[in-house]
Amino acid sequence: MEGFGLRLAALLRAGDLLVLTGPLGAGKTTMTRGLGRGLGVRGQVASPTFVLARTHPSLTPGGVPLVHVDAYRLGSAAELDDLDIDYDASVVVVEWGAGLLDGVASSWLDVKISRPVGAGAGVGVGDADDAGLDAIDASEVPDEPRHVVVEAHGPRWHGVSLG
Repeated sequence: MEGFGLRLAALLRAGDLLVLTGPLGAGKTTMTRGLGRGLGVRGQVASPTFVLARTHPSLTPGGVPLVHVDAYRLGSAAELDDLDIDYDASVVVVEWGAGLLDGVASSWLDVKISRPVGAGAGVGVGDADDAGLDAIDASEVPDEPRHVVVEAHGPRWHGVSLG
């Protein structure tokens, strides 16, 4: 997932918005870490558990900062808007942001990540809630293939090849 984020970063510019969805442990933050590496930003991109949004400034003068948002605790587009994020000057990644973009942006990428769960896949980080477990150490879960679907919305992405 980090490699995918690194490759995707090459297509991004200031004003781009990405919405990441997928179960716990699907790779949303790992993908965002790759985006940060590809954009050349400062600071460790980590799961934004204790903050709603964290800005990672660019290490390059004039470079684009990355804003990493955890929308899990947000209930509406208005609450997302209340974070006062500079969408025009940043690449913004919103984890758990599905359905929260009403009026926030005219263009965005929906990145939907899934991973194998159920019989034969074992209990992994992505199905901890379903299994009734409090927490699973991600280092104990073997790498599993992810399935990623990227859907482009709005005029920014017309004519841009994501393949």
